[in-house]
Formats: sequence, C-alpha cells, structure tokens
Amino acid sequence: MPSDRPAPAPRPSSAVASPRPTLPYGYIHLGVAKGVAPALRDFGLDPDATIREAGLDPGLFDDEENVIPHATLGRLLSLCVARTNCPHFGLLVGRRATILSLGMIGRLMQHSETLGDALRAIVTYLGVQNRGAVPLLAVSNDLALFSFMIYQPHIESADQISDGALAVTVNAIRTLIGSDWNPTEVLLPRIVPPDVEPYLRHFRAPVRFDQESATIVLPARDLARRVPGADPLMRILLEERIEHMTDSASDFADGIRRLLRTRLTSNRCSAEDIAALMAMHRRTLSRRLKDSGAGYRIIANEIRFEIARQLLEDTEVSLCQIAAALGYSEASAFTRAFRRWSGRTPTAWRAKGRQR
Repeated sequence: MPSDRPAPAPRPSSAVASPRPTLPYGYIHLGVAKGVAPALRDFGLDPDATIREAGLDPGLFDDEENVIPHATLGRLLSLCVARTNCPHFGLLVGRRATILSLGMIGRLMQHSETLGDALRAIVTYLGVQNRGAVPLLAVSNDLALFSFMIYQPHIESADQISDGALAVTVNAIRTLIGSDWNPTEVLLPRIVPPDVEPYLRHFRAPVRFDQESATIVLPARDLARRVPGADPLMRILLEERIEHMTDSASDFADGIRRLLRTRLTSNRCSAEDIAALMAMHRRTLSRRLKDSGAGYRIIANEIRFEIARQLLEDTEVSLCQIAAALGYSEASAFTRAFRRWSGRTPTAWRAKGRQR
C-alpha cells in the first residue's frame, strides 16, 4: 500500500546551479513527476513498464532536471491511475515532492524574505520549470488565493496534475513557515473522488471539489510571514541565474497563452485589454503574434476550449456555469462555440469522456 507520510522537509541549499537552456513550449522539468516511479512501486508495480508504455525512457527519471513533454506526463498519469486503480494517484506523487523538487525556483523560495515573496517567485518564474501551466496569486480582502492552471491544450489527467501541484505547494509552504501551517481551504477542479480522506489528511483543511480552478486559499496575513534562514545575497544570486534561464522573446505567443489562462475566467479579455496590460498598441500585439505564427482570436479560442474541455471531463460543473466562466451571456452561445471547436456539443463531449 502507498505511504501517506508527508515528505521530510529538506535543509536549505546554498548551491547555485549553472544556467540551463530556455525550456521549450509544452515541456516540463521532471521535478515533482520524479515521484511517479516510487509511487508505482508502493502499489507493487514495476514502474519501468508503465513509463515505457507512456513513450518515455525510464532512465529519464533518474534525474529531476530532465525534461519531458507536458502532454506525455498527462498520458503517464492516466496510465498510472488505470494500473493502480487509484483515483488520487497525482496527489500521492505530489505528497512525495519537496520544495527542492521545484528546482531553482524552490531554492529561490527558500531565500525569499516572506511567504508572499516566495509565492510570487513561483508566479514570476514557473516558466523556467513548466511551460504547460501557469500560477496566479491574488488577494481579496483578508484572503489570498494561489491558483494553478493548465493552459497547454489536449492534456490528459489535468485533474491529477493539479492535485500533485497543490500537494507540493502545500509541502513547500510548510517547509518555509512551519510544518503546522494549514490552508483555509483547497479548491480542486475534479469530480469528488470515492475516498476524500487522502486529501483531507494531506491538506488538513476543507477541500471543495467541482471547482473552476485548482486553488489554495490562505489568510492574506500569512503572506507577510518571514521565511527563517533566508539569505538576501543568495536570493539576488538565484534571481540572476533564473533571469539568465529565461528568454522573454523566445515565444511571444506562449506568453499571451499564459496571460489569457489567468484572466479568461475572471475578466473579459479583448485584444485591446491584453495589449494595454502589456503596454503596447493593439496593432503591435497583432504584428508580434503574426510573426510568431499565431493570431489573437485563435489563441483565445484555444484557451477557452482547453478550459471548457477540462471542466467538462474532470468536473460536474454545469454548462451554464462553464459558459458564464468563459464570458458567454448564455449557455446556447457557448454550445455553438464548443461545437465549432470540437465538432461535438458540450453534453456529448462530457458523455464521451465519462465512457473512458
């Protein structure tokens, strides 16, 4: 049986790694996913067979710095769920991970002055570790919301990936400010699993399922909590290293995808809105997207389709709620748009997904 013991808190590292090449769009450093193999062994399974079936070399999992396609990770987690018959397999993988599973970003978090600075480091720099998902930190009154959203299209097991992402984030926060820390609540974009106890045991907080995004809710005052042992000089060195690992001009369209994924479910995002956010003229935005081989409307619809697909497949959120979240005035308009994107109605798509 798999162990439910939380991962031990790592000691802060003073090592500064050499810069790595810019991560290609749609790829992810193994990091947290390195826990897939031991999690499979806990069920008495040979991980190599499942990893090969997903189209990966098992040797890749010897080094968490290796990179794999985000879509292949989704395929691997689908196979793991099927082989283990464990609907919370992603949670088990995330539970194993530590703050250092986040690579250079995890080290930067350890040397951030406050928890808020550490979470903002994830928001700012996750692209060097994961170019298939985007985080968001928002504050509303006395609550802070840290969300994790997948934006790359056609990813299997988005629910498993989200489970693992929130599990390791909670591990990281507990490493930074104390193992007794608990969130206010946790929101998950997935159907209620048959057994909710593993979620309650790990998060130690109320967990709400069938939500629009994967979100950790915490008191806003916790953002000001200081990180013991943080070294300001080390933080500066790490930030410089990470800046060298980024290339903001390498994929302009991917930056727009990331931005849209954080805003489509809460704001009307016209091309003019996005251009204003990026301090550029609408025509400049169009020209730069054209140079990268994409168009604003195509990218926006791609993100809308991915959000809708995930909610239809992984949750019981109603069509009216999905339509409203995507900015449609009525469900019929959303249904027409979804049929254009996929060739099926949302209801037919959800039914097909339930048969898998």
